[in-house]
Amino acid sequence: MGFQGRDVISILDFTRNDLEELFEVADYYLRNRRAYTLLQDYVVALAFFEPSTRTRLSFETAAKLLGAKVIGFTSEEGTSIAKGESLADTIRMLDAYADIIVIRHRYEGTALFAAEIAEDPVINAGDGKQHHPTQAMLDLYTVRRLFGTIDGLTYAVVGDLRYGRAASSFIYGLTLFKPRKIYLVSPPLLRARPEVLETLRERGVKFEEASRVDDVIEDVDVLYVTRIQKERFPDPIEYERVKGSYRITLKLLEKGKRELKVLHPLPKVDEIEPAVDSSRYAAYFTQASFGVPVRMALLSLIAGVRP
Repeated sequence: MGFQGRDVISILDFTRNDLEELFEVADYYLRNRRAYTLLQDYVVALAFFEPSTRTRLSFETAAKLLGAKVIGFTSEEGTSIAKGESLADTIRMLDAYADIIVIRHRYEGTALFAAEIAEDPVINAGDGKQHHPTQAMLDLYTVRRLFGTIDGLTYAVVGDLRYGRAASSFIYGLTLFKPRKIYLVSPPLLRARPEVLETLRERGVKFEEASRVDDVIEDVDVLYVTRIQKERFPDPIEYERVKGSYRITLKLLEKGKRELKVLHPLPKVDEIEPAVDSSRYAAYFTQASFGVPVRMALLSLIAGVRP
């Protein structure tokens, strides 16, 4: 299908070829970080109904570097939804004002709902526990930059695999490539959802569920760590049972391969020991920085222009 005029709802809506095209353009922007005028006639709306640092600011930076104007909000309090306006009406107004809508919301399915209403492209910047496709795009891009490939590597995705949309989207994204194996490491209460496991089976990806990072660390190339997200739990008691389940330490990482890299979608809280930040294993700050070139590539391709 290509990217022009396209909604971005789930990473599974794309093919490997799509992502390789995206990565090629992102490589160009990474090498050539400067101001462009490619989107000077565009308005990009950032409709963030949930808190965000990296996703919102990297989208804003990407849009502005491409020459676009940016409008938007960072919570419901600053919109007429606080007065009782329906989400549908808010989307209609954003569609009237902007050429591309980037939306984040606490409820899954919101981005798809917005895409059904809006005539202009809608980009899902995270909806509930379901999807975060642009995070998966930059995560996969990071692996490619670090290792030169996404294929043939062994991955461990650690933490909240039930409610964590970044973890689920990363797992989905890996099914578009040829990983050697994926370890899904989580407490029993936070195991990956059935539809995620079914996608892995349907696409023939070898995976194994585990409870302890120590049991898999020696075999892993990429350790993808996620925080256990209190805000996603419907039951606070459930959260109390699993909080602090994992802590990635330098001592643990030293049991693994020398080339092992640790990724994290951020924010991190206490699941990674601070000493890891300055170690050869830490790649999560580099990962976050790639949000700008990847989102520049995505916005320009959706607009139908290339650098």
